Amino acid sequence: MRHTIISLTRRAGEAVLLAAMLTATAAQAAVSVEVLDAAGQPVPNAVVYAEPVGAPAPSRPPRPTEIEQKNKTFFPLVSVVQTGTPILFPNRDTVRHHVYSFSPAKTFELKLYSGTPGSPVVFDKPGTVVLGCNIHDQMVAYVQVVNTPYFGVTDRSGTVKLDGLGNGRYTLKAWYFTMAQNQAAVEQPLQVQGGELKAAIKLNVKAVPL
Repeated sequence: MRHTIISLTRRAGEAVLLAAMLTATAAQAAVSVEVLDAAGQPVPNAVVYAEPVGAPAPSRPPRPTEIEQKNKTFFPLVSVVQTGTPILFPNRDTVRHHVYSFSPAKTFELKLYSGTPGSPVVFDKPGTVVLGCNIHDQMVAYVQVVNTPYFGVTDRSGTVKLDGLGNGRYTLKAWYFTMAQNQAAVEQPLQVQGGELKAAIKLNVKAVPL
């Protein structure tokens, strides 16, 4: 009898846990965001992110990221990462590079090197980081560091999909690399209540083709 009670209790607990997991999964939503420029044209390479309102963003392990140097160019041109993300800067050129940033959100310097540095650079503050090469002035790239796990970069059609949002209120933000250095991201409210959502943001910029 005691064994039966323990077994039933265990099964009940498992059922409750499964129900909670299913509820959490059902509550998650995906938001497809279209970014348009001042002329109504799609904006590729725009950073889009959603910040929860009235609650801290969920803590998720940062995803290691790479920004490579190839043909004396940074790839990708625009990146977005969550605060605390380590980024590697592999040099796949036949010449050495000197990667640096003077941006307040992350000031660092990787002096002349080839190959892949032994340690990544950790981007630990939110904000815009502009990258350059001290040897090749034409090389530039941008990293937007955000305090949320819900982010992405628009594709050629000017759209991006943000997955895994729970129900609730968010501030949806968009940023573009041609905006003024101290210009804040454009923002608008977003209400999530499960399912697939669509949103559009218009920026007062002219889109740069990929």
